[in-house]
Amino acid sequence: MAKSSSAPSSSVSAKATAKTANVAGVDTTTEGVATDSDASTLYSYAWVGVIAYFIILIIYNAYRIRMAAIDEYGPVIHEFDPYFNYRATEYLYEHGAKEFFEWFDYMVWYPLGRPVGTTIYPGMQFTAVYIKRYLLDNWSLNDVCCYIPAWFGAIATVVVGLLTYECSIPCNSSSSLAQWLLDLIWGGKSETTPDNRPLALGIFSPALECATFAAGMMAIVPAHLMRSVGGGYDNESIANTAMVLTFYFWVRSLRNDNSAWMGALAGLAYFYMVAAWGGYIFVLNLVGVHAATLVAFGRYSPKVYLSYTLFYVIGTSLAIQVPVVGWAPLKSLEQLGPCAVFCGYQLLRICDYLKGKKEWTRGQMFKLRARVFLIAGACTILLIMAVAPKGYFGPMSSRVRGLFVKHTKTGNPLVDSVAEHQPASSRAYFQYLHHVCSLAPIGFIMVMANLSDSSSFLLVWGMTSYFFSHKMVRLILLTAPIGSTLGGIAAGRMFTWSIRQWWENDGMTDSKDSASGGQSAKAAAAAASKKGIKPKKPIRRTTSSDGFESLAQIKSSFSEILSTSEGLLARRTISCLLLVLGYLLGVNFTNYSWRLSQDLSNPTIIVKARLRDGKIIKLDDYREAYWWLRDNTPPDSRIMAWWDYGYQITAIANRTTIADGNTWNHEHIALLGKALTASEEEGYEIARHLADYVLIWGGGGGDDLAKSPHLARIANSVYRDHCPPGDPTCRAFGFIDRQGTPSPMMERSLLYRLHGNQIKKGVNADKEKWEEVYRSKYGRVRIYKIKGVSEESKAWVSDPANRVCDVPGSWFCPGQYPPGLANILSRKKDFAQLEDFNRGEADEEYQKQYFEMLNNPEKAQKLARQVEREQKEKQAVEGGSEAPPRDETAKKKVDEIYNTWEDTEDTTLMWSLITNNQVDDLKMWLEEDPTVAFIRSRDGRGPMWWAFEQRNEEITKLLMAAGVPHSDRDAKGNTPVDLLEGSGK
Repeated sequence: MAKSSSAPSSSVSAKATAKTANVAGVDTTTEGVATDSDASTLYSYAWVGVIAYFIILIIYNAYRIRMAAIDEYGPVIHEFDPYFNYRATEYLYEHGAKEFFEWFDYMVWYPLGRPVGTTIYPGMQFTAVYIKRYLLDNWSLNDVCCYIPAWFGAIATVVVGLLTYECSIPCNSSSSLAQWLLDLIWGGKSETTPDNRPLALGIFSPALECATFAAGMMAIVPAHLMRSVGGGYDNESIANTAMVLTFYFWVRSLRNDNSAWMGALAGLAYFYMVAAWGGYIFVLNLVGVHAATLVAFGRYSPKVYLSYTLFYVIGTSLAIQVPVVGWAPLKSLEQLGPCAVFCGYQLLRICDYLKGKKEWTRGQMFKLRARVFLIAGACTILLIMAVAPKGYFGPMSSRVRGLFVKHTKTGNPLVDSVAEHQPASSRAYFQYLHHVCSLAPIGFIMVMANLSDSSSFLLVWGMTSYFFSHKMVRLILLTAPIGSTLGGIAAGRMFTWSIRQWWENDGMTDSKDSASGGQSAKAAAAAASKKGIKPKKPIRRTTSSDGFESLAQIKSSFSEILSTSEGLLARRTISCLLLVLGYLLGVNFTNYSWRLSQDLSNPTIIVKARLRDGKIIKLDDYREAYWWLRDNTPPDSRIMAWWDYGYQITAIANRTTIADGNTWNHEHIALLGKALTASEEEGYEIARHLADYVLIWGGGGGDDLAKSPHLARIANSVYRDHCPPGDPTCRAFGFIDRQGTPSPMMERSLLYRLHGNQIKKGVNADKEKWEEVYRSKYGRVRIYKIKGVSEESKAWVSDPANRVCDVPGSWFCPGQYPPGLANILSRKKDFAQLEDFNRGEADEEYQKQYFEMLNNPEKAQKLARQVEREQKEKQAVEGGSEAPPRDETAKKKVDEIYNTWEDTEDTTLMWSLITNNQVDDLKMWLEEDPTVAFIRSRDGRGPMWWAFEQRNEEITKLLMAAGVPHSDRDAKGNTPVDLLEGSGK
């Protein structure tokens, strides 16, 4: 494939020949005669105009596809985090920047509070306030926030197109990975003279086509849509734009020696990225890795040095001004890599300075650099030894460390509880990238064959994005721009080649020129010699080795074959197939993306549901519940709910919450988890000191009961007596079968009692402790008022004297827990993060058991059941009260149960346990209610029949020990023994 190509016109070959002749010193102009070059220029401008039309169409569609949610539901904020972002934006707009950065919010993380201004990435808030004040003053702040994702999605589309264009122009696609490797082996740096033939206005082809296709993919690719739909006012909606803008300026700064100053613009764009999202660490490290890769391949030069130095110095200097970041770029392990690259670049610069203008051999330069780096390394080691014991270096966070370990095995149950942290599957890639994930590898290979300092960044970006997204499905978001860029390069180059095949002269001449190494130049030189003109020395590429000569000859022969009439027919046939296939795939991808955009645009706070009569409704239970809290509870009310809903409660209901999605305090969340998953009595004793109301999500799906095993696991990581001993993963809390039967620990829990109160058979919350004050229209939300709230604790927390200020008169004054919780808090053990090596104590035994049980969940579940049985036996011996009867069958006589033949939930559950050989679960059930061993289904068969039918000796002995006979007959006259012998009817 040619390194660069012209517009699809029939006269470009004449233009190329004329250009070559001019290089040889021949004047080919003819005054007063219309030449093919004039026609070529006309076609070029027309082609650029067509492309411009499609680019405008792409930008429009990029905006429209992200407006589906607003078109359907109006300007409504989506999800959970966006509500916090909107509340913070409101505060910034109303109070200004100074008060915003000194905002200590006591309505969240009760009773501790949170310093919002110094723990938030405020770039999006400042962007929204700027747009509201200076651009759209007549808009409401809510509307501005809802539209921002769509606006920035369209901007990201444009920037991806620019980045793709930059990496595809001739000067950035004139080498190859093979040439780089040869240069590395032989030393030196090969010089190339790319064929710079712009279409018009300095625009090159196929770079223009590649950029158009890349923008088209980015405009509608679901991987980007999932974080940029209207109403999705989340950090990623603008951070993605800031990220690709940073990358664009970075690759643009590497074009030539005169463009290195654009590294400063990359630093400014990086600062905006830092202010917008915590994912800035990925951007910083990616640029650092690329800078190091260029050195590794011998591509270090003053241009690269200046560009990276400007980027790092300006970017880091501004980044540390963001309060939430501070000095992390110079202290955190996650960000020290780029700092090391920066220091390495300065050492290389020192080596160049020491070398001066001397002509040194490769060996001499290696020795000089080795000495300089050894001295610097020794100094660095001494510095680290001096500051490390003082806790200078920050640890690697659980979320980052989770990228290098399997899902749910980070050692932190809070991190492991988030579904977005699971690894991505091939199905997930196709779901969010569709045909882009098929084209991107082709583009990756094409970049390897069309390489430069700038375009090599795409290779590094592609590999790292795939690695991290494969580890965490949420990070598929990062693959959208690089997937679109690589896919656009593949589609653009194939499209341009296919179009050119239908202009015979263009295709024939370009093939010959590129294959023969400039035969037209030789012909022009011969013509010049006949006129007595001395030809200029032709420009040729210099290579490190002659190893490509034989390959060039093969390529020349192959090109000559393709230049024949048969070759032309073959090329046109292939081009037709490519164009037709590309059109079909493009239509399919477009239709798929528009369909999926409807699903991605559905806000979780408003759910579409189908009633039994088939009518589709918009279920608005969640907002209605929050509005009820806002309108029917005192302003100082405190709402206990799982942290997922904290942002929405404060933003919509304007009420104080116990925790929210910031998840900054592991121990506080563990206390909340303990309150909800402990027994009803213990949970009440915690709740009455912290809250006035308890809000529960019900209705199935991802409601609180489905999440509750994670709540219990998090609670146990701090309160080690919460789950049975030796059960760090808290397998004792959960469902024991697919029918949703709760384990004894779950059945006793506060959450289960409130969730199933007067809905599930036999489940009733204590009326002396709880009063149900609100149930949403479709039962998705239930709110309980806590009776007997500790007014002493509430007054103690609200007293400013009980807050702890870092210095007298400071705005930073965290609250404290009330004395009423002292007994509970005395049993906690602060969770030791695996990565926090600055702590004086470790928690190796807990972590060892945690990982062991995660790796072997069956063993963990059996152990949990065994511990539960042992505790019950101990209670029975000590005279403790047994667990409450499971249901009314426990009160019936055995003969009544045995002679009652009916299909019930119990018979279905019993058959399932025996069929699946769930011996431990069956033992636990029999210990709770021994009479269930005698239940029988409508056909007269019961547990003994099913045990014999399965030939399960262990369960058979268990039932015999319970007194179940094995000689009675079912409705067909069969005994259990008949089923064992196979003689049953």
